[in-house]
Amino acid sequence: MADLPRVNLHALVPTYDESDPEGYRAGMARFGPAIGASQMGASLYELPPGQSICPYHYEYPEEEWLVVLAGRVLLRHPGGEQELGKGDVVCFPPGPEGAHKVTCLGEDVARVLMSSTKQTPAIAVYPDSDKVSIFPGDDRDRLTMRRATLDYWDGEAET
Repeated sequence: MADLPRVNLHALVPTYDESDPEGYRAGMARFGPAIGASQMGASLYELPPGQSICPYHYEYPEEEWLVVLAGRVLLRHPGGEQELGKGDVVCFPPGPEGAHKVTCLGEDVARVLMSSTKQTPAIAVYPDSDKVSIFPGDDRDRLTMRRATLDYWDGEAET
């Protein structure tokens, strides 16, 4: 009988994207596909001091979990801010009540695991910058735009 695919979180080496702006220079190792995941996603993030994973945001229809593996992080959420440490787990439900931003506290690198359901299409809303991103399943069609409210009939010709 063959062994199941596995990944050791302690052996993963996150990669950094040089184009990430200051304040968001986190390393990431996405590993869901390596273990054969199709309905859930998971990534290990390495956060140097003062760096965040993503801007403050919430998502539809995905639920996300945050697990702190090492270090301390500051979690911003709709109710305010709170410090989380090694072993703490929180859940971000879909919609505005699940808004969050995760930032490394202190002088030590933090390592966190983010896992989520994988549903397509997905939408992320960034309330601080009034943006919306749409993820239809194909990165060629991904859209990020300013949020605007139009009348339903805007641009429609009279018949």
